[in-house]
Amino acid sequence: MWLAEHWNDYEVIDASCGEKLERWGDYILLRPDPQVIWKTKRFDPRWKKVNAHYHRSAKGGGEWEFFDLPKEWEISYSLADMPLRFRLQPFSFKHTGLFPEQAANWEWFSAIIRSAKERKPKREIKVLNLFAYTGGATIAAAAAGAQVTHVDASKGMVTWAKENAHISGIPETSIRWLVDDCKKFVEREIRRGNHYDAVIMDPPSYGRGPKGEIWKLEDALYDFLVLTEQLLVKEPLFVLINSYTTGLQPGVIRYLISQTIASGHAGDVEADEIGLPVTHSAAPLPCGCSGRFFVNF
Repeated sequence: MWLAEHWNDYEVIDASCGEKLERWGDYILLRPDPQVIWKTKRFDPRWKKVNAHYHRSAKGGGEWEFFDLPKEWEISYSLADMPLRFRLQPFSFKHTGLFPEQAANWEWFSAIIRSAKERKPKREIKVLNLFAYTGGATIAAAAAGAQVTHVDASKGMVTWAKENAHISGIPETSIRWLVDDCKKFVEREIRRGNHYDAVIMDPPSYGRGPKGEIWKLEDALYDFLVLTEQLLVKEPLFVLINSYTTGLQPGVIRYLISQTIASGHAGDVEADEIGLPVTHSAAPLPCGCSGRFFVNF
């Protein structure tokens, strides 16, 4: 498992009975987690002193119960001694605007980008981030020295990502922001003849396109990877695919990358769960999986 174990402003304090107790900066949140099927004792007193609690409904969805939580706040993450800052706020379906387990991937691809820049300081490294959400990966890649194209279909998410980049001190010239359907954008980039040194994607399990097109990850991912492969330079640095779809195992992601990305480019493929350490447990909390294609120099 790849662990995001270098956080100071975030912590999974404990997890039990379908919920996880988290510290986000100065605030304690209690949120549901379907992976937490164990029923261990809740010894930490903060279980009863939370700032907000998301209650899941038996009918699906749920709602927040607030005690003492601001409408928004910030936390930071130190990446190679550069502080990245993220604005947080509780919004629908339990989220806060950041997936902290992704820091394991930020560390990985940032090291690749920095290494490539060290070998060729004048090289422009173009990274495409698809389904880019609030920009955690975008900001990490830009901080490492890449020129990033950030694509998400939600105008609100792109605006949020821009704010995160601004408070992190990322130069405006380092990121191109696009509100667009990712599949249609990739198809247009292929027709334009544009190419990228690396691609990051965090596709949703399920969604609808602007004209009602249905996206179901298990059905759409292979064809989407076939398309995306055409945007890569002859010798790409890396491709990163994240998945939170229940039942889509790391071995499946590894096979998909091997059959699409690696079939046309020389490099290595690996996949594994990503997770977070738990303060009151020796076992980490699994948080989905990632697949990686990369070139060893």
